[in-house]
Amino acid sequence: MKKEIIGRIKRVSGPVVEIAGVRGAHMAELVEVGPDRLIGEIIRLQGDRATTQVYEDTTGLRPGQDVWGSGMPLSVELGPGLIGTIFDGVQRRLEVIRDNSNQYIQKGVHVAPLDREKKWRFSPTAPPGQEVQPGAIIGTVQETEVVLHRIMLPPGVGGKLEWVAAEGEYTIDQVIAKVSASGKETEIRLSHRWPVRKQRPYTEKMGLSIPLLTGLRVIDVLFPLAKGGTVAVPGAFGTGKTLIQHSLAKWCDADIVIFIGCGERGNEITDMLIEFPALTDPRSGKSMMDRSIIIANTSNMPVAAREASIYTGITLAEYYRDMGYHVAVLADSTSRWAQALRELSGRLEEMPADEGFPAYLPSRLAEFYERAGMVRACSGEEGSITTIGSVSPPGGDFSEPVTQHTKRFVRCFWALDRQLANARHYPAIGWLESYSEYTQEIAAWWHENVADDWLSLRAEVLALLQREARLQHVVKLVGPDVLPDSQKIVLETCSLLKNAFLQQSAFDPLDMFSIPEKEIRMLRIILTFYRKGLENIKKGATLVRLRRIKVYSEILRMKSLIPNERLDLLDDLQRKLDRALDQMGAVYEHAAETGRP
Repeated sequence: MKKEIIGRIKRVSGPVVEIAGVRGAHMAELVEVGPDRLIGEIIRLQGDRATTQVYEDTTGLRPGQDVWGSGMPLSVELGPGLIGTIFDGVQRRLEVIRDNSNQYIQKGVHVAPLDREKKWRFSPTAPPGQEVQPGAIIGTVQETEVVLHRIMLPPGVGGKLEWVAAEGEYTIDQVIAKVSASGKETEIRLSHRWPVRKQRPYTEKMGLSIPLLTGLRVIDVLFPLAKGGTVAVPGAFGTGKTLIQHSLAKWCDADIVIFIGCGERGNEITDMLIEFPALTDPRSGKSMMDRSIIIANTSNMPVAAREASIYTGITLAEYYRDMGYHVAVLADSTSRWAQALRELSGRLEEMPADEGFPAYLPSRLAEFYERAGMVRACSGEEGSITTIGSVSPPGGDFSEPVTQHTKRFVRCFWALDRQLANARHYPAIGWLESYSEYTQEIAAWWHENVADDWLSLRAEVLALLQREARLQHVVKLVGPDVLPDSQKIVLETCSLLKNAFLQQSAFDPLDMFSIPEKEIRMLRIILTFYRKGLENIKKGATLVRLRRIKVYSEILRMKSLIPNERLDLLDDLQRKLDRALDQMGAVYEHAAETGRP
């Protein structure tokens, strides 16, 4: 597309550039600014003036330099080759930039989002001559060993399928089909473009009923997340937000993972870029990059690109959702995205709201999180987007604007606790402040596939943890010795829950990931200790005697001793515990009947 000059630079204020003498421009139009052709987007039009936010370093720009318009909004290219690629916030391939720029991203670098020369094996699935709707699947491409890429008609394109290419190898620029409607013929290629700020259409939004399994017991059992759901992960610096995001990217059972490093430190993004290609997907046995897309926008990159990266990631997710895949979008962190909004708002001289954030912060957060969900796509497939956004409140203050507004638009909240993090308790998700509103919706799945007592076990654990928190206030005042054993066993059971169940090691190959069946069996063992132990205490046993049973040490170490594949060992442990506690109960019953100690 030929670009034309639409105006000249009037004023430069950081990433905000004011253009004068504007003609033929549109709101949200993609522009190229200055002699280096820096990528920008029009965000305000007033008469013959336009305000542009530039996604690159504006150092060196000066008034009078030309600005070129593209005639289209900020868009991403969608087609084979997205999986396994590392992009920046405006979908430039960082690996290509590295090879061409010798380490650092140079200003004005223009890189095609997808490889124009690579050929893909296209297999047609729709016969010519039939009527096709927008979004219909007309063929497939094997994008990676684990992802079958379904070639869909772009939204808004439908009619009679006049011609489909034969099976063979094609580049993304070659025509592979032709569709005619109302006398107009449209050529279809393997790729198409879509504006990042516009939600892709779908047929129906569906209810949520399937959990997104993460392998983290505190999440799967206590604060579950549904496929198509939304969750916020707030926490102060050093509480493990990024580590949790990385673990979810590795172990969650989504088909596609899109990780958005939005304003994070460069060393954290670097660690991920080094680790991910070396990781093996536990489900397929292939590389994790065979089902992942990474958008890297570090804190030293231009602030405006940070704002765009969130929309780039969610648009890529919608594309794969329309194919019928379950996609997990991990945004780390939305606080730095909000800070980018605040900086741009300040340079635009807009009226600030709470703590300097723009008044439209809540609506922008809502626009992002509402693009999650389980849908029936125009292709006829059912897919979902699960959005997991971390929040970095200054000083761990959850009352700050970003955290508070985010809570309005998410239904799951994993609050990270600084005390747990300082105690090296991973994941540091606090059980008193966290919650999930998806529990009832996914209960049927748990009952049908894992255990019919999941809801009752979960409720019992949460009640014990809340009771333990109240008892700890008493212990801090007068010490534990004044408590009766019937209350001490609550503290002991919660200690077991924290150390043997809720805490996991990200470095232990047996403990870093747990399947639901293992999680439920572990929970039953600990709750059996509490229930039968409390019965024995009422019969005269002491907590000291309960802790001396041989199986107690095995319970403490079961998470790192018993692999997911050996559930029979957990069943054996359950039987040993039942037998030991039943024998102890029988002894005290006999003593009560005979009057002998």
